[in-house]
Amino acid sequence: MVLDDQLDTYIIDLRGDDEFCGIEGIASLAEKMIKTKKNLIFPLVYMLIKLSLLLPVATATVERVFSVMHIVKSRLRNRMGGKWTNDSLVVYIEKDIFDKIDNEAIIKRFQNMKTRREQL
Repeated sequence: MVLDDQLDTYIIDLRGDDEFCGIEGIASLAEKMIKTKKNLIFPLVYMLIKLSLLLPVATATVERVFSVMHIVKSRLRNRMGGKWTNDSLVVYIEKDIFDKIDNEAIIKRFQNMKTRREQL
């Protein structure tokens, strides 16, 4: 009910505001709301706009994860535990980041971990 009232007031307010005349798209609407501080006056409307901007990105990310999960968790590896699956998925999904890490640094890290265990 509060969102309904805020939307009605927001629409009336924007129709009388010349700053919002040249807006093309929802992203520019969100930017203009921040510049004019209308995001503080209409927080629920602003949150609705933010959610509408995030939804396509979130949906694409989820689809990407499920696609990767299909690759990583094949029939051969179907009995992988949850932690192992999660670790494998993170490495596969974020492979752009992991490609930038030098293999020697990874090897040294694991060697140091092994050395510390032996010392304990």
